[in-house]
Amino acid sequence: MENLYKVGGSLKSLAKAKEFLWAGRVEPTLNLFKNCRIKTAKNFCKYLEKHRSPMVNYEQLSSDKICSIGSGAVESAVKQIDRRLKISGAQWLKKNVITRC
Repeated sequence: MENLYKVGGSLKSLAKAKEFLWAGRVEPTLNLFKNCRIKTAKNFCKYLEKHRSPMVNYEQLSSDKICSIGSGAVESAVKQIDRRLKISGAQWLKKNVITRC
């Protein structure tokens, strides 16, 4: 999303692209910009092509309430895990590891 607004163009197209990307739909997003000759749009399309496989469907995650998708909550969880992994002498048993979002 952060690169989307660098593309420029009509607000309507950008809003539609944002909607597609929120749902993890790369192909329709690429189709919006396929005839665009602006360098930033071409770069954006290359970026989408390169990162299409790990594209997350935030709409689905949000509606299923699987976990928090906000970057603050995610970064906090990563820091907590990182600290716990660095505990000297710690041993990890599979049965003791709890996975939560």
